Amino acid sequence: MSLQALSVDNTRTLWRLWEVLLLSGIGGAIAGMFFSFRRISRRLQQSIAELQAERNFVSAVLETAGALVVVLDQDGRIIRFNRACEQTTGYRFSEVQGIPFWDLFLVPEEIEPVKAVFEALKSGNFPSEFESYWQTKDGQRRLIAWSNTVLRPGDRAPQYIIGSGIDITERKQAEAALRLSEEKFSKAFRASPDSVTITTLNEGRVIEVNDSFLENTGFTREEVIGLTTNELNLWANPEDREQIVQQLRERGSVRNQECEFRVRRTQESITGLFSAEVIDVEGQSCLLSVINNITERKRAEEAIRLSSERERLLGEIALRIRQSLDLEQILNRTVDEVQKFLQADRVLISYLGSNMRGQVIAEAVVPGQQSCLGQAVAEDSILEEIQALFQDQPVHVMEDLQELELEPNSSGRLEFLKTYAVKAAIGVSIMLGRQLYGLLVAHQCTGPRQWQPAEIALLQQLATQVAIAIQQAQLYEQVQTLNASLERQVEERTAQLQQKMQELQEVNRLKDVFLHAVSHDLRTPVMGMLLVLKNLLKSEEPDAQKPALQETVRVSRSILERMVQSSDRQLTLINSLLEVHASEATGIILQPEPVQLGELIVSILKDLEPVIAKNQATCVNLVPATLPLIDADSHQLWRVFDNLVTNALKHNPPGIEVSVRAIAEVDRLRCSVADNGVGMNLSAEEAANLFNPYYRGHESRHLTGIGLGLYLCRQIIKAHGGEIGVESQRGQGTKFWFTLPLSEALLQT
Repeated sequence: MSLQALSVDNTRTLWRLWEVLLLSGIGGAIAGMFFSFRRISRRLQQSIAELQAERNFVSAVLETAGALVVVLDQDGRIIRFNRACEQTTGYRFSEVQGIPFWDLFLVPEEIEPVKAVFEALKSGNFPSEFESYWQTKDGQRRLIAWSNTVLRPGDRAPQYIIGSGIDITERKQAEAALRLSEEKFSKAFRASPDSVTITTLNEGRVIEVNDSFLENTGFTREEVIGLTTNELNLWANPEDREQIVQQLRERGSVRNQECEFRVRRTQESITGLFSAEVIDVEGQSCLLSVINNITERKRAEEAIRLSSERERLLGEIALRIRQSLDLEQILNRTVDEVQKFLQADRVLISYLGSNMRGQVIAEAVVPGQQSCLGQAVAEDSILEEIQALFQDQPVHVMEDLQELELEPNSSGRLEFLKTYAVKAAIGVSIMLGRQLYGLLVAHQCTGPRQWQPAEIALLQQLATQVAIAIQQAQLYEQVQTLNASLERQVEERTAQLQQKMQELQEVNRLKDVFLHAVSHDLRTPVMGMLLVLKNLLKSEEPDAQKPALQETVRVSRSILERMVQSSDRQLTLINSLLEVHASEATGIILQPEPVQLGELIVSILKDLEPVIAKNQATCVNLVPATLPLIDADSHQLWRVFDNLVTNALKHNPPGIEVSVRAIAEVDRLRCSVADNGVGMNLSAEEAANLFNPYYRGHESRHLTGIGLGLYLCRQIIKAHGGEIGVESQRGQGTKFWFTLPLSEALLQT
């Protein structure tokens, strides 16, 4: 069946309704078609025209509407797709017509949930609203809020599903940004270290405060919400708020205006930089205020100012101390400067030392207050109390005399304070080392006073400077005393220098003696040998008859012995010099071995028998044979005993007796070589000098030798770890002694 419009006379339209009937043949094949048509009435024609116009109107509305409109069939295929859908998705209707919408627009994670909604709509659960993402042609995701309904002809199953949607992507983003902004504001509001409040503009009624405000002011949240700032008495100067409100109405904001605010807990005030802006809260003009608490900064600035002034004052006093030695002038200027700086009624310095009894030696006092200059403490008990008080604690502060708690026996000190109308005071001890010299005191007589830490610190530092000035004055007195004795000290020093000159002269003399001894001792044997040789040559005149005998000179045995002795003496001197040089450079080199000293002494004395006999002397061996072993160099010990015995024979007349002894002590052997000869009176210095190189006593300068024997003995004994010394008295002989450590193995047993 179809509807056809026919034009009649170009003035009217005739509508016909065609019907087609198919004619079937044998076997069901189409045998023919029967056509019929009916003319439609004018009323029906009018209804159709109205429907056509309405459809066109609806189509125009859909195309021009701002909302997205999509018509789907029962299978979800797109039947209608308006212009707003095309603009939002980027697809033309011709590109999406007949395609299930979930194949084009839905994001993967929403396909199944949306299909479930679609099936619910088909089942009659409509209208419905939901949000889903549509993916555009260029890959963007747009959030659409859908409102859906179903077209159902009569009671039949739903034929079409119509969805109208609004792109809410930007709105959702704006809402998210707003939530984020509100969250940030809330966090900033709560976490700000500054005090933040929201109050009404006109009344100043508190709507909200942050934790910093509560912490700074001492209120709780319940105590401030709903009350005005005037009721809370927050403004130290209420007119400040009136001026700020006026500025806000004129300019809309206020920045960093310094104001004073009261603190509930202590009734003190804090200083803050007040900043505010007018904001709208639910249609009401409100004030968003921020108070930056700068109380500590202001205190720090004031402390810096006071510190700068204090440093200036200290610098001036320190400079005055360096430039002047007049203690009285320094003390008077100090109390004047301190009184001006502290604005105190009286500043004084009292002296507790010697017999001054706390006398006031410097004072600065304002007119109208009684002076106490020159006053001293009359009672011993008060003086002792003050000394004990400041000896234990260098600073004492009194802010109000009425609150001062004194011991029952302190009535005298209280009477002194009342006499001079003292209401508040600071006292600082002036210490010279650990000794209490005096006090630096500041009095306030007009009323109680809360002394600041900076003021107390200033007095402590000034007390140190005063102590320096006092020490400097004392040093000046000491310098004067030293100057008075300087001449005497110069004379003493001159005498010492003269003594040193004499000692140097003695050293030079000893050097000359050494050179004379060396030259004489070496020259004499050489000259003697040369004289003998010349005499031999002269005694044997050449004989012309016996030319073969001219090369032969006859020498007697006695002459040869004298020449050998002379050569031995020279060799001994040279070897001694070489040994001294070697011992000074590298020390005595020992080859220790276990030594039985008794056996060694027997061998030494047996070897010295010819020398002893030649000097008609007697040698007595008193060394026990049972002495413990020692670790020693037997060759070097031989030299020590040989030298000491030979010295005894050489420095005494013939016929003396020499005794050799050795005894065992706890950890060593003590040996001695003594004679009963002439002896000598030795001081401790002379006894020590005997063991120095090239030293010869006054009584032995006529003897040959260069004074190295005893020096080598000392070097040998020291190399063994022992000591050596001498004892002598004129007419009682001389004894040389030395020690040798016992063997380590013996000590361990």
